[in-house]
Amino acid sequence: MRRLLEIMDKLRDPGGCPWDREQTMRSLTPYLLEEAHEVIEAIEAGDVAHHKEELGDLLFQVVFQARIAREEGKFDFADVCDAIAEKLTRRHPHVFGDVEVSGSREVVKNWERIKADERKQKGQEPRSAIGGVPVSLPALVRAERLTEKAGAVGFDWPDARSVLAKVREELAELEQAMEAGTPAQVEHELGDLLFAAARSGTRPRSGKNPRIEPACRRLPTNCRARCEQVVDCMHVKRKKHSCPAVSPRCHRLGGCEMNLLPRP
Repeated sequence: MRRLLEIMDKLRDPGGCPWDREQTMRSLTPYLLEEAHEVIEAIEAGDVAHHKEELGDLLFQVVFQARIAREEGKFDFADVCDAIAEKLTRRHPHVFGDVEVSGSREVVKNWERIKADERKQKGQEPRSAIGGVPVSLPALVRAERLTEKAGAVGFDWPDARSVLAKVREELAELEQAMEAGTPAQVEHELGDLLFAAARSGTRPRSGKNPRIEPACRRLPTNCRARCEQVVDCMHVKRKKHSCPAVSPRCHRLGGCEMNLLPRP
């Protein structure tokens, strides 16, 4: 850690790196977001070496901002470490104190109660049960976090089947809006459907909520396989042979999948 801090000082001190010396808190914001997402990507990929590298990049962003804050006389990296250490100790009285809990749900409730007490001590207005979720989060992630917070205070569906019924209800309302041809209502109902779907993602309580990213990662593979099949089909047709493996989609389209390709 000391070596990393010394490198940061070298980069920002007079005679250091021109690019690093030009950066500000605001200019670093996009890089902070980018590095956080790259950490997530490495975790999803299961790439241990890449994960380690990206965690280092993310840590460097914290060190970078702490250095700028030190220059501005606000705080330094040691202050950052002390603050999180004190917070974790304070919010885990069942570990560092004599409080007893029955399970993780009670831990979450205690955490929220302690946060509320901290805000009161600072003279800040109390937050709602679902407050504190950044509005800058991606919409689906924010929806999931809001529903998790709501569930922690009992505002939740009793089981996964109930959530699925809500998803079906919202889908039916979306279909009605689309038939009515009202763009504003379609947008509204689509939002409700996505929110209900996000709620269903929090229901299994397996410790790893279903995400849309795996489906996104599957799309290029599926699309590539489909395109290869179309190219093979075109090759057969150029040779004036019958297609040896016409897919079900060809039959549904009433013809060959090569019709899906863009016209020159």
